[in-house]
Amino acid sequence: MTRYILRRLFYMAVTLFAMITLMFFLFRMLPGDPTATVISPALDEAAREAMRRRFGLDQPLFTQYLAYLRNLAVLDFGMSFRTSAPVWDMIELRLVNTLLLILPSMIAAYVIGAFGGALIAWHRGGKAEGSVVLFATAVQSAPLFWLSMLAILLFSITLGWFPTGHIVTPGKFPDPTWRMYLTWDFLHHLALPFLVNTCYQLCFPLLLMRSTMLSTIGEDYVELARMKGLTERQVLYGHAMRNSLLPLATTLPMILGWAVAGSVVIESVFSWPGLGLLMIEAITRSDYPVVQGAFLLIAVLTILGTFVADLLYGLLDPRIVYR
Repeated sequence: MTRYILRRLFYMAVTLFAMITLMFFLFRMLPGDPTATVISPALDEAAREAMRRRFGLDQPLFTQYLAYLRNLAVLDFGMSFRTSAPVWDMIELRLVNTLLLILPSMIAAYVIGAFGGALIAWHRGGKAEGSVVLFATAVQSAPLFWLSMLAILLFSITLGWFPTGHIVTPGKFPDPTWRMYLTWDFLHHLALPFLVNTCYQLCFPLLLMRSTMLSTIGEDYVELARMKGLTERQVLYGHAMRNSLLPLATTLPMILGWAVAGSVVIESVFSWPGLGLLMIEAITRSDYPVVQGAFLLIAVLTILGTFVADLLYGLLDPRIVYR
């Protein structure tokens, strides 16, 4: 077990180093001058050169790369080209907003998906199963931005139940603090993107749980539980569903990193000031340090999620032995 963990940690470090290198050079290849978003083109070239020297952009690309690695070694993500603020300070606030949207919707999606998938598999062959599977497949196949705009059109514009976007009413909290997250205004703005994201993320665990349950129902221990005189509810939740949760539980850590990365779409549509919207803004402004910091965070979450999923699989299934 120890050798396996050490080997995986080495592979994770190599993967992360490759991701850091790839992101650094790819973002430098993007078109656009980062100084053009801060300094007016009407100003003289001397102002541009002064800014390039300030951020080290006048150095050769490889020299910039080595400086970037040295800064990362001490957890320094650099300064934003546009605001001159520390990158981590900008990411930290946006990450909180993203997690407040993503985490509750992911938990709700997996809980509903687990129970819903188990129920439709247990009552296989009915009209309810066909309708739920058709609905889940259709929603999973639909683009998230289309579902989001459809929800805004129906629930915000037509019915007027929810705001069309933003995290709170614009101008209500000029200086955002943690108290903002405890207000009804925040929950009202959170409701619609939460429902859309939950509905979209629900499809994967529901279909996965159904597929796993269909293979579990025919196992001998399920029939043995019935022969013992247990009720159908006890057989379903105490034996069949319990043993079918293994694939679902191991996918949650991996899906979390992908969900944070996928928040770009839903945050853009709902103008939700999270990490995804920050990445869009930074890319359009050629703000390399902010983009690199956000992508690095997502890469770390994804790599750690995969590692946790592998360890969780071994803990939940004693038959698996790591070498």
